[in-house]
Amino acid sequence: MSVAIGICAALVRAQWSHWDDLVALTPRSYVAAVQLAGGMPLVLPPDDDVAETPDPLLDKIDGLILAGGADIDPNSYGATPHERTGDTVPERDRFELALAHAALERGIPLLGICRGGQMLNVACGGTLLQHLPDVVGHDGHLETPGMFSTHEVELEPGSLAARAAGAERVTVMSHHHQAVDELGEGLRVTGRSVPDSVTEAVESDGHDFALGVLWHPEADERSEIVGALVGAARAGVASRS
Repeated sequence: MSVAIGICAALVRAQWSHWDDLVALTPRSYVAAVQLAGGMPLVLPPDDDVAETPDPLLDKIDGLILAGGADIDPNSYGATPHERTGDTVPERDRFELALAHAALERGIPLLGICRGGQMLNVACGGTLLQHLPDVVGHDGHLETPGMFSTHEVELEPGSLAARAAGAERVTVMSHHHQAVDELGEGLRVTGRSVPDSVTEAVESDGHDFALGVLWHPEADERSEIVGALVGAARAGVASRS
């Protein structure tokens, strides 16, 4: 059974052929990971009309990925921008906050990846650490812009994060300078980095599949996490049938 998985796109400037323009962009790795798991990826560009009324869009998908990308506007969680917070895209923030709220209300399987894991926390009323090196004293979670770092994450036994990853300790591909600070309502921490104990996975016990991870499983061919989302979406469709 093929299920439709919405992947939230970034708004960025890109160059190709003779063109330099603003584009709705989704890295191929997200698309490929969904396809590999037997899902049908649908790229979702930011849309303020959909942000006002997200249900018609959510009627067309069986699972949702909040993807990585630009820093979230600190105004979204009541904070003053840090000097190291990068350029933000409020249109994308509005769109993804609306989709996250509605998907949680409807019980649609949801996976937040990197920025998307942070967005899940913000959608639930949480806040973010705007520049992680200020707290942990190193750049180990983003050593080189444009390249993944690796480190280990310990996952809570029996948690959704551990079940989705297929293990309780995983080596992950990391590229983030922000992290969860105050935890959102209804969420719990189920993964922490080794050895600095940064929150790396959050999930909601009130939903069958609502998981945020700060690493990039879509870029790791060994990872089972995107496949777990597709499986949850497939199970949801089967149960409604």
